[in-house]
Amino acid sequence: MPQIAIIGAGAAGCFCAIELKRRMPGADVTVYEAGAKPLAKVAVTGGGRCNISNTFDSVDSLAEVYPRGEKLVKNAFRTFSPADTRSWWEAEGVKLVEESDCRLFPVSQSALQVVHTLENLIRKLGIELKCRTKVEKIRREAAGYSLTLADDSCVSADKVVVTTGGGALSLLSDLDIDIVPPVPSLFTFKLSDHGVRELTGTSVENVTLSLAGTKFRSHGTLLLTDWGVSGPATLRLSSYAARHLADSSYRATLLIGWLSLAEAEVRSLLAASAHVGSADGAMTNRAITSSPGVLSKMVANTPPAGISSRLWRHLLSRAGLREDIRWTELGSKGLNRLVAVLTADTYEIIGRAKFKEEFVTAGGVSMSAVRPATLESRQHPGLFFAGEVLDIDALTGGFNLQSAWSTAFLVARSL
Repeated sequence: MPQIAIIGAGAAGCFCAIELKRRMPGADVTVYEAGAKPLAKVAVTGGGRCNISNTFDSVDSLAEVYPRGEKLVKNAFRTFSPADTRSWWEAEGVKLVEESDCRLFPVSQSALQVVHTLENLIRKLGIELKCRTKVEKIRREAAGYSLTLADDSCVSADKVVVTTGGGALSLLSDLDIDIVPPVPSLFTFKLSDHGVRELTGTSVENVTLSLAGTKFRSHGTLLLTDWGVSGPATLRLSSYAARHLADSSYRATLLIGWLSLAEAEVRSLLAASAHVGSADGAMTNRAITSSPGVLSKMVANTPPAGISSRLWRHLLSRAGLREDIRWTELGSKGLNRLVAVLTADTYEIIGRAKFKEEFVTAGGVSMSAVRPATLESRQHPGLFFAGEVLDIDALTGGFNLQSAWSTAFLVARSL
């Protein structure tokens, strides 16, 4: 009877154990978990609702949502796709509902339903689950592997699957496996500017974020908080620039395009806000500063669509404009400053903050260290990797869990 050890009882570890036991009923499958409970992270993901997956209908390229590991994920999807994931869960009694942004959640809106489904399958299939049992080291033996536990005892296994995530890579130190140093991903930004932090709770739906001097760029909803900025646009940028930000000690210059428009488009929008424009509809400085129709109109009273009055007054202040200034008082210089703020408002990032209870790392076992078709170590036969322990990470939206299900399924099938 083969002895198979799975290290880590998260989404990938539990899913792999279940699929493996179904294919090899005679195998002795044991899951080792350092924590007190399995699936602790799954229980809180998606705000406690568990964003199981995504339809991927709005994704043009996997690279958009998987900044690292796209090729491995693409290969895993050939074996177990997002559509397969939906069928798998619904076959187990967890009906899913698709939200408007293509995310998939249980109809029950409960992450605990997902947790209990996996726990029940583990018990039903006779998989041994050992919580509060930390594996400190993996060593290769003449036949199989030896696992050293935290209490200094050792257990043997013919095959090993590592699914610990990116924070427990020290157990591989004796195996000389190529590791990409893990760094945080999916986090919010702390900003030094007190003015924007006083707008906590303000949300802007369509902004463009970028880091000065780099090509990192994101779009989406921005949420202003009492420490800086959060929301999908921030999390997306933090994922794309995870390693760059880590290397710069989370100090960088953030550029915010409040309207996600080019300069010419912003000028036209300001013309519409002031109800003026040139004969051909194009925006000119002269049109906004000399039209009799706006002599009595104050800039503060005409914010662009999507910009709240509070935020608009903050942006006017950023542009060095009085709150009671009228459109005809702007002048070319005042208008240019306002356009500059709307297209590339500048803030200093002074640190990062964790994103709620969820935490994702960029880095892990290098993609070059595993065989893409099986996720088996190139150096050590019988040693496999699944989930976030690989150098795979994704944006929010169900993409990280989907890569966990797919890579775990691929490993189970390979074994």
